Amino acid sequence: MTNHGPAESKDCVLAFSGGLDTSFCVPWLKERGWNVHTVFADTGGVGAEERATIEARAAELGVASHVTIDGGPALWRDFVKPFVWAGEGYQGQYPLLVSDRYLIVDAALARARELGTDAIAHGCTGMGNDQVRFDLAVKAQSQCRIIAPIREIQKEHTQTRAYEQAYLEARGFGVRSKQKAYTINENLLGVTLSGGEIDAWEAPGEGARGWCARREQWPAEPMEASLRFERGEAVALDGHPLAGEKLLAKLNIMFAQYGVGRGLYTGDTTIGLKGRIVFEAPGLTALLVAHRALEEAVLSKLQNRFKPEVARKWVELVYEGFYHDPLKTDLEAFLAASQQKVSGEVTLRTNGGRVDAIAVRSPHILSGKGATYAQSADWGVEEAEGFIKLFGMSSTLWAQVNGDR
Repeated sequence: MTNHGPAESKDCVLAFSGGLDTSFCVPWLKERGWNVHTVFADTGGVGAEERATIEARAAELGVASHVTIDGGPALWRDFVKPFVWAGEGYQGQYPLLVSDRYLIVDAALARARELGTDAIAHGCTGMGNDQVRFDLAVKAQSQCRIIAPIREIQKEHTQTRAYEQAYLEARGFGVRSKQKAYTINENLLGVTLSGGEIDAWEAPGEGARGWCARREQWPAEPMEASLRFERGEAVALDGHPLAGEKLLAKLNIMFAQYGVGRGLYTGDTTIGLKGRIVFEAPGLTALLVAHRALEEAVLSKLQNRFKPEVARKWVELVYEGFYHDPLKTDLEAFLAASQQKVSGEVTLRTNGGRVDAIAVRSPHILSGKGATYAQSADWGVEEAEGFIKLFGMSSTLWAQVNGDR
């Protein structure tokens, strides 16, 4: 990092969560002459008490100003909708729970414009994916300078979390006990936990838990819930219309008590390392299960076969930081077009640990009036035999030409 010149603004906007990394950034930046303005984009993972704690933490650290932005509606509109349309996790597992980073960048850039500064700071490390997402999102939308204090200290210190903790404590700032062991991210999408024994490839400890109840805490009775979709977007829960972000927040509460959506994921990160996290996404998991059940019933066979290829590419782009690449917009146009008939209602049921779609109702289900799979048909035996003959012609000819004689 190069220090700002005398003619340049001394104001810097820091994307702030109140955790160890971003808390460390405040005094580090101040000691290098910056007026630090923090922005917390509340993307739905914290309650009023935690939100107040984050605001108090910013004040305690001595920031020049702090603002909190409600990011829930934008997160639903710009990420959840197309992600559910896509219906694929990264490498078939991970539901992209930190994609709120892109909306955090939007909030930081908006604050920078208000202050008239071109300096944006974040608390991402030099080993993770978030630095790529933050940096590329800033570069795609502005000419702002990027300051990354954690990357700077990694030039001299290998045990960065221990260094950050000691740095803050030496200046009289406490560190919350949970932050000493884990890096925890919470938002409307879910919770991710890394660090400690998770990074050491060991079994996650009891402290590595977010919203999902333990097995012994699951309710004894199963739970059912119905979701209504219009053009692929969930618009009502149990018959009650809800704004998307409120619907997802309610699903999180409902399905977390049954332990739905918790997983331990190891995957290939953008920068080439293996990443290992515990994640919990109860509401998003329920949404994905319901949407897929409806979609599989109303899309054609060719749509259902082809769409996952588009979805996987969309997920890759978002995971790797190309949120603003034009290809992502192109793919979303296809995904949106595929949802024109994805309307109806799905009933979900959970006994704990997983969720199943047990009923689907839609006027667009592709069912023939005179035919039911493996039960009855409105075509004759000759038609079936003719279809089989033509459908398997190539394989049959190969066997005839090349088989044992």
